[in-house]
Amino acid sequence: MHEADDWQHTHVFADPHQGRAERRTHWVIALTAVTMVVELVAGTLTGSMALLADGWHMATHVGALAITAFAYYAARRHAGDPTFTFGTGKIASLGGYTSAVALALVALLLAVESVGRLLEPETVHFREAMMVAWVGLGVNLLSAWLLGHGGADHGHHHHGHHHHDHNLRAAYLHVVADALTSVLAIIALGAGARYDWVWLDPAVGIVGSLVIARWAWGLLRDSGRVLLDAEDHGAVENEIRDLMGDHHPDARIADLHLWRVGPRSLACIVALVSPRPNTAAAYKETLAGVTTLGHVTVEVNHCTPDVCPRPPGPH
Repeated sequence: MHEADDWQHTHVFADPHQGRAERRTHWVIALTAVTMVVELVAGTLTGSMALLADGWHMATHVGALAITAFAYYAARRHAGDPTFTFGTGKIASLGGYTSAVALALVALLLAVESVGRLLEPETVHFREAMMVAWVGLGVNLLSAWLLGHGGADHGHHHHGHHHHDHNLRAAYLHVVADALTSVLAIIALGAGARYDWVWLDPAVGIVGSLVIARWAWGLLRDSGRVLLDAEDHGAVENEIRDLMGDHHPDARIADLHLWRVGPRSLACIVALVSPRPNTAAAYKETLAGVTTLGHVTVEVNHCTPDVCPRPPGPH
């Protein structure tokens, strides 16, 4: 940090893979929408309720994926808007949280419908239903592959915390949840056709709804923590304290705050106290090694040796 304009701050913390993720989300929306239209038209022409039902089910996924696309657009559109104090990085988490609510509603509706069919069994047209399930599985596996290779990090850890694009993760979970229901349906329909177990289809529907609900809860929890600045950044905090202790043994950290401002970026405010304080630029140079820090503010305070905080004990 030796450039003349180091004192200037930028508040654009977009994930470098965000453009690719946004484009792949659009492809998945188009693929899902085309499948929806084909199933609705085919269902109308053949009178198949299974095709019509799955067509409208696809429509709900188009709506959920549209939330993802809009969140990307809004983050990009307002990236330089000073109204957003620390940039638009959290819009991805807001999109993910909103989609997680929709995913939870899907789980609830699936559970209610499955319980209803378990109590009052309906006639199942196994051949048509199997065809719909296989088509749906193919579409959703392709969609999951597109989103899974769109730059998302769905569970890797770096420096002790998640680098999730919650917006893309939500879209990914929507299509994976649909693929899961297709797999369960194929198993249930196959067994039902062979052994005439009509009850098995709604039974696996209940199982699927519980799995989807658990995914929705995980996404709600993770994205909610980002929105409320309640993530655990203990590993990064320890790294900062170790660097300061190694390079500036006279300085003591009086206050330290970390919070997420983008899928791969943290903001940091650190207040230092020292009897022989260095410049803020020197402390920032030390913290430059923490690659996850995208926005650093350093406050330097002078104190006399007799009132300075004691050195911290071993970690």
